[in-house]
Amino acid sequence: MDSKIIQVNGLVKKYGDLTAVNGISFDVYKGEIFGLLGPNGAGKTTTLEIMETLRDKTSGEVLIDGLSVDKDQNLIKKIIGVQLQAAGYYPNLYLNELLELFAGLYNVDIDPAEILKLVDLNEKTRSKFKELSGGQKQRFSICTTIINNPKVIFLDEPTTGLDPQARRNLWELIRTIREKGTTVMLTTHYMDEAEILCDRVGIIDHGKILTIDTPDNLIDKLLHEGFERKKQIRSASLEDVFLNLTGHELRDE
Repeated sequence: MDSKIIQVNGLVKKYGDLTAVNGISFDVYKGEIFGLLGPNGAGKTTTLEIMETLRDKTSGEVLIDGLSVDKDQNLIKKIIGVQLQAAGYYPNLYLNELLELFAGLYNVDIDPAEILKLVDLNEKTRSKFKELSGGQKQRFSICTTIINNPKVIFLDEPTTGLDPQARRNLWELIRTIREKGTTVMLTTHYMDEAEILCDRVGIIDHGKILTIDTPDNLIDKLLHEGFERKKQIRSASLEDVFLNLTGHELRDE
């Protein structure tokens, strides 16, 4: 991970008198899982949408694999994958039909069954999107991001609302995508998720980057500063109890 695939320099986004993104700069390296973390309204989604060429910036520079979001939008769209929310899919279409629709937009030939197999949905080829469970819908949304074999995929809170089994399954899917050479940039409100998945995280608030480092380094720095939890942390959590009792395997309704 020594080659920059995303470069953000002095990025600013204003809406009238509101500055949503306030001069942030950071890099993401090839093959990395990078997490952009922050509270609601911090500027995470706006930053992602600018990188995805879905929103114009006010000033600054954003490069995706050396391509400018100002001048090379069409080329960038060919090398990235963007996760849609569930509302972005036709509910009455079968999954193979939806994949063929996306493939047509990218002008690529695909085998829907093979792509669905990558996300453990190969038995749902002839299922309608509206018939899927919440976890299946999230896996399918990620499935659509890899149709064009992208260099970078963007995932905006990919596990929100999922049960523990579905969440763990999606983590493994994200790792598998990274292992195939794709860079992953994600946002999440789950700090345990970021700690487990991300090689590095950037924490943003009020449109400004507060810090960027590996999760381990950030935790070690906080402890070195004398931080202590008020409640002693046990070696297991309630989620561990839940998974131990119900099993780790994915259950699709």
